[in-house]
Amino acid sequence: MIIAEYNTTTGEILERQATTQELAQQKIDQAEAEAKAEAEAKAATDKAALLAKLGITDDEAKLLLS
Repeated sequence: MIIAEYNTTTGEILERQATTQELAQQKIDQAEAEAKAEAEAKAATDKAALLAKLGITDDEAKLLLS
């Protein structure tokens, strides 16, 4: 993977290969982002199921909780 570093003072762009640590961190960040997206999707599904079970809309739930 190529990393581009931009020097704002000189306007110079330096391109270099990513280090092993940067590649490892990228994999960790990607796994965390995927886990977060899955958790958010599950929460949305669970919320929709609960609202359907209660027979109320999202707006009605907000009114109840306000």
